[in-house]
Amino acid sequence: MKRNLLTLTALGLALLSLSACSAKTTEQTTTAANDSSAQSGESSQAASSQEAGADVKSVQGLTIAFVPKLTGNAFFESANKGAQKYAKEWGFTVDYQGSPNASVADEVQVINNAAASGVDGICVSSVDATGLDSALSDAAAMGVTIGTWDSDVSDSARTIMVSQGTPEILGQMLIDMGTDALKKRGKDPEKDAIKYCWHYSQATVADQNSWQVAGEAYIKEKYPNWVNVAPSNYYSEQDAEKAVSIGASILEAHSDIDLIICNDSTALPGQCKAAQNAGLTKKDVTITGFASPMSIKDYAEADVIEEWGLWDCGIQGALGCYMTAYIAAGNTVKVGDKINVPSIGEVEVLANDVLVPGARRQRPTTVLYFFLKDLHLQKKM
Repeated sequence: MKRNLLTLTALGLALLSLSACSAKTTEQTTTAANDSSAQSGESSQAASSQEAGADVKSVQGLTIAFVPKLTGNAFFESANKGAQKYAKEWGFTVDYQGSPNASVADEVQVINNAAASGVDGICVSSVDATGLDSALSDAAAMGVTIGTWDSDVSDSARTIMVSQGTPEILGQMLIDMGTDALKKRGKDPEKDAIKYCWHYSQATVADQNSWQVAGEAYIKEKYPNWVNVAPSNYYSEQDAEKAVSIGASILEAHSDIDLIICNDSTALPGQCKAAQNAGLTKKDVTITGFASPMSIKDYAEADVIEEWGLWDCGIQGALGCYMTAYIAAGNTVKVGDKINVPSIGEVEVLANDVLVPGARRQRPTTVLYFFLKDLHLQKKM
């Protein structure tokens, strides 16, 4: 049989063109960026094409510490593979440093170690919206350029942020994926009193929390008869085992729940596993969210999940490292700038208030957006 598997691929809208993006979200094989081949003719050609016609300082030879929320997670490992692949072409080193635990204390230690080792820049996905601010500010005072990707910190603690989309875009995508799957079960999202809840890492993670807030606003506007059975949300702290146990507790506490939204790459496979353990399929409960295809493939084949999504995290990770290196090399950015990223395409810098309403718009701190569009893929089972 065939099933629609919903994935998301980077696509340039009016403000961001990613000319080299593809619909592939599978794992990529790469070599370390500090390999001697990083200075090959191919990378030199890419760098020179980027510099043609503009006074752009080269990123070659720099070292960027690439810090995930946690190691071992499919999303972050895929992002690292993408960053390593492109950094090899660009001629700089990506030093992937992280902890298997998603905690502020662990990330702070990684940041301190990276800064002390003399890296040129640090590009981090933060487990907490403000918990890394002090460590990052200290690193910046040492001359280290600070960039973020995926999940932000305070705009005063970094120079640039590469986001996978606005909260409104991603919050609506989560709900739309859920309603599409509900309809396939015979539910009417516009008329039925759909019982739902959110399951993700924690309320202090800036990206996931903003998607949940935007998603709730979208539900209130379009589906006012829906019922959130757990307004305080369920959190599993990006712990794989806890994601399964929390997932099980949701199903036990709400045996008639219609929809579980997991806007976290650990929570989604954990929730699917909990449903599978309980003998439930996509006909019994709708589960959706964001996670790596490789982490969800088995559950799709087992009819546990109908639809989920993900952007090309390899491109996003690479962009985060490139923009951190670009600024570390001595290049400046301001709102409205258009920057040609070799092998990826032209991107435009937007103001902070696109991400956080009311943020200081004209500070040198800027936001680089990584817009998305959904793409339906057919997979034979």
